[in-house]
Amino acid sequence: MRETLGNLGSVMATLMFIWAMFRQYFPYKHIQKYSHRLMKFFYPYIQITFDEYSRGPPMRNEFYTAIETYLSSNTADQANRLRAKSAKNNQSLALTIDDHEEVEDEFEGVKLWWASGTIKAKTQTSSSYEQPNEKRYYRLTFHKKHLDLINNEYLSHVLTEGEAIKARTRRRKLYTNNNRWPTWSHVAFDHPATFQTLAMEADKKREVIEDLVSFSQAKDFYARVGKAWKRGYLLYGPPGTGKSTMIAAMANLLLYDVYDLELTAVRDNTELRKLLMQIPSKSITVIEDIDCSLDFTGQRKKMKENKAAEEEEKDPIKKQAKVGDSDEGKTSKVTLSGLLNFIDGLWSASEGERLIVFTTNFMEKLDPALIRRGRMDKHIELSYCSFESFKVLAKNYLELDSHHLFDTIERLLGESRVTPADVAEHLMRKNTSVADAETSLKSLVQALVMAKEEALLKAKEEGKEKESSAREED
Repeated sequence: MRETLGNLGSVMATLMFIWAMFRQYFPYKHIQKYSHRLMKFFYPYIQITFDEYSRGPPMRNEFYTAIETYLSSNTADQANRLRAKSAKNNQSLALTIDDHEEVEDEFEGVKLWWASGTIKAKTQTSSSYEQPNEKRYYRLTFHKKHLDLINNEYLSHVLTEGEAIKARTRRRKLYTNNNRWPTWSHVAFDHPATFQTLAMEADKKREVIEDLVSFSQAKDFYARVGKAWKRGYLLYGPPGTGKSTMIAAMANLLLYDVYDLELTAVRDNTELRKLLMQIPSKSITVIEDIDCSLDFTGQRKKMKENKAAEEEEKDPIKKQAKVGDSDEGKTSKVTLSGLLNFIDGLWSASEGERLIVFTTNFMEKLDPALIRRGRMDKHIELSYCSFESFKVLAKNYLELDSHHLFDTIERLLGESRVTPADVAEHLMRKNTSVADAETSLKSLVQALVMAKEEALLKAKEEGKEKESSAREED
């Protein structure tokens, strides 16, 4: 027994001596270096990891989100275990691969593998959130000889496809600014308007659609010519001609969110910039009735000042009250220059792929500097209802392509001025019977006859006023 233990001690001492000599002549860093080279020789693959939170919650990694969306659409059917979450309008489910699952993808003949996983993390709390005790990630594996293809093309393809799928499936929103602080609040945007149902001449409708689609695909063009990727639209025409409906159709066509900016709730230009910096790409910024939002033209300001001066001369009490007035009553100090800087100044280039839409009932009241080409690039007139627009409305409301009263309606529309909103009101029917459809058309005919008579009567009165004015001048 003693001999055995002595031999064991000698062996241990010898091994320790050998290990010490080995560490002296072969340091750990050399062992690690050569082991890595050996591993590369037998395992020629590269792995890239995409963490769910690159900077910690609550800011989620946009690339991780795009990968999740891409995999849910393209490769989720390969996995045995899936995770489900609500999709568009909470009426369907989107499936993506569960943790510790692996799926295969192919790009230009190259095979790649995606795996999802989690790692444990220390739980940390702050004043605003508690970090999860697990961190999710996606890991991409591919042969090292395809590194350039993956880095230069495939990852861009995944990001683009993921964002496109997300845009098609997400629930879009309608935002409005708060009148107490420069932030946005939102509701779901579910407006059903489309260009197919929009009451407009077919040629004009096609022109607008082509312009919008061309803009949405012109990222490289705007970068090449050195312009911010944005476009301005001015919608003008009488009330009830479908300006707001067209904005909804534009949003539904391009799958953009809508930011309805109420200028009277913005205190000054600084607050306006803060609001605009929060608006992301793929959005439509809308200022409706721009001629009524704020006084942007010197002509209008001068007219109001003259009118106020006349009233003060007639009313001494009002004149005396003006002495005690101060700027405290002003709700907004947004200036024309501040708005112009938003449209095409340096601040307009903060985010790409944005539409800016102004609407007005009276374009002649707007400052020419506000609506010139380059700021409001495309002017679209939405006028009174034409026969072609009426046929769209008849198809929408009555599901009619033709009727014996259409000829009468075409003639009356050419002789009167009614808006599409007025026409649509008469086409609303209570049931789906043929008799009810004819009743709606007869109601419209009567309304058009009355509108024609009123227009003739108004023209006669205006003629008499002109003759009277001419005699007074003589």
